[in-house]
Amino acid sequence: MSVWAVATSSLQEALLSRVKSVADTRLPSRAAARRFVPGSPEIYFTKAIDNSRLVKIDDPARKREMRMFMIAAAVVFVLCTVYVWQHFRAIEYGYNIESAKAQLNQLTEQNRALRLEDASLRDPERIDKLAHNLGLEAPRAGQVLQMDATPDTNGPVLARAGVSVVSLSQ
Repeated sequence: MSVWAVATSSLQEALLSRVKSVADTRLPSRAAARRFVPGSPEIYFTKAIDNSRLVKIDDPARKREMRMFMIAAAVVFVLCTVYVWQHFRAIEYGYNIESAKAQLNQLTEQNRALRLEDASLRDPERIDKLAHNLGLEAPRAGQVLQMDATPDTNGPVLARAGVSVVSLSQ
C-alpha cells in the first residue's frame, strides 16, 4: 500500500468519525436560536405590498349568498324590533290601565263624598232650622195659589210642571 492510500483511508476514517460525532450531538433548532431574551430589542422589518394590480373577480354565487344573508338578517331584525316594540307597548298599556284604575277609584270616592254632602245639605230638618234662623215661616192658608187652572186655548200655554206661587201679601 502506498503512503497516499494510507493517508486517504485514515483521512476518510477521521471524517466519518467526525460526522458521526456531530450527528450524535444535537444542534440547537432555529426556534431555540430565536428565543426572547429580556432586555433585547425587537426589530421589525416592513415589507411594502402593492395590491394595486389585483383585480377582484365578480362571483355571482357569492353575491347571491350575500344578498340572501342580508335579506334574512333584515327580516330577523324587523321581527325582533316588532317584538320589542310590542313588548314595551304592552308594558306602557299596563301602566296606563293602572293609572286609569287609580283615577277611577279616586273619582268614585269623590263622587261618594259629594253625594253624602248633597244628602246632608238637602236634609229637611237642616233647611227648616236655616229658615227659622232667617225669620221665615211656613205659608199660611191662602198664600199658596195653584196654577193648574184650565188654560185658555187661544192664549199662550204655560209649562205644566206643578208650579205653585206663594204670595207674601196677606
